[in-house]
Amino acid sequence: METLKQAVEARGLKASAELLAVTPQRLSNWMERGVPVEHCAAVDAALGVSRKTLRPDDWHLIWPELGTPAEAKEAAHG
Repeated sequence: METLKQAVEARGLKASAELLAVTPQRLSNWMERGVPVEHCAAVDAALGVSRKTLRPDDWHLIWPELGTPAEAKEAAHG
């Protein structure tokens, strides 16, 4: 599974930011602090970094359709 940092490094910061229609500074901020929920689907589609990877602690609450019931249950119980 590719991380956001790996995906950005593979394409370059400026090119990745252009794909997401954000500034390179904003994308750099996301790499440090995490991607806001409302942008995760775009990052998933544009850079191929899954929403599960972007939000490992709460993906099952936001997008339960991404996992099997067993995965969601396991994530909920840590």
